[in-house]
Amino acid sequence: SLQLSKRGIKVKLYEMRPHKDAKAHHTDKFAELVCSNSLKSNALDNASGLMKEEMRMLDSLIIKCADKTKVPAGQSLSVDREEFSSLVTKTIKDNPLIEVINEEVVSLPEGITIIATGPLTSEKFSEVIKNLLDEESLYFYDASAPLIDASTINMDIAYKKSRYDKGEADYINCPFEKDEFFNFYYELIKGERVELHSFEKEKHFEACMPIEAIAAKGFKTLTFGPMKPVGLEKDENTRRPFAVVQLRQDNVNGDLYNIVGFQTNLKFGEQKRIFSMIPGLENVNIVRYGVMHRNTFINSPKCLRDTLNLKDHPNVFFAGQITGVEGYIESAAAGLFAGINAIRYIEKKELIPLPKETVMGSLFYYISNASGKHFQPMNANYGIVQTNEKEKIKIKDNSLNALEEWKKLI
Repeated sequence: SLQLSKRGIKVKLYEMRPHKDAKAHHTDKFAELVCSNSLKSNALDNASGLMKEEMRMLDSLIIKCADKTKVPAGQSLSVDREEFSSLVTKTIKDNPLIEVINEEVVSLPEGITIIATGPLTSEKFSEVIKNLLDEESLYFYDASAPLIDASTINMDIAYKKSRYDKGEADYINCPFEKDEFFNFYYELIKGERVELHSFEKEKHFEACMPIEAIAAKGFKTLTFGPMKPVGLEKDENTRRPFAVVQLRQDNVNGDLYNIVGFQTNLKFGEQKRIFSMIPGLENVNIVRYGVMHRNTFINSPKCLRDTLNLKDHPNVFFAGQITGVEGYIESAAAGLFAGINAIRYIEKKELIPLPKETVMGSLFYYISNASGKHFQPMNANYGIVQTNEKEKIKIKDNSLNALEEWKKLI
């Protein structure tokens, strides 16, 4: 919407909340972060960090707001979720060219349309999409981690430290002895989960698996994964814990923390009981419990161009996680790019794909050219970047130089 309005184009922006609940949300604000408050790494030698820099070059509202509302989190860009969504909402609502209409869309609008209904697309509009594409939407399950009251963390047990002491000590660490870990582990894998509907088959996206589903594969999936203890000794005189749970600051005031990697589908009572077994969280107050919800995405390789408009309906664009990109920043990048191409479509200009040397361009090329038979959501990563150079510094230079040249075309 912002990309379109910058060109003087009027936009009707439909948002069904607050009149219709989207299940996983807690507010009626735009860009609400329903899962983690982390937008991942800001480092330019990382695909996620490089994508953010590409978005800054294209004047991304989301990155601007994130930069203004960030909280301490080492090399990652983490935000105060309340301030972040409030700033995005204010920027949108203060724009005279954007008309916000709070109602559910139940039919495809005429003319040029960007469908950015996200992973929680309403049932009625899911039917519209299914009829438009003449095929069933795909889906997977996503989960969010609990938020906890920082004042209930026992700092006599927990301690602040970054892994290998890199950067500021922005994370709080809860260390496990071996027996403490296995007591916790066995309760975790036995914990009662929220039951799905009978017609739903549980399919997880690997990067957002519930902690109990990870644990069910064996205890080492925790100690080599989200509870990895290496580099997290309390000090040089303390031996390494058997496992560690990390807590990351969730707001500017520092009174809320989330349990890193602990997305969950456990029942609320079970979350309180089992997570209180984490050393340092024995008296934890869970402010917001973790939840799991169904995420919908289209089979992009079958129906979407790498310019994010449909092959059979070029006036209809898709953006965000419903395209099969996975992650906050990846979703925001898709919205930014769909907006740019919608402008070119309105102006009857050729739609130009992003360079494959860029992280954004490689991601959108991937989702539109992968195997339609086994299509799964994809994060930003260097494995899909189209370049002959293997050194990360060259990938960064190639990306930013290619994007600078691309900008001259638009």
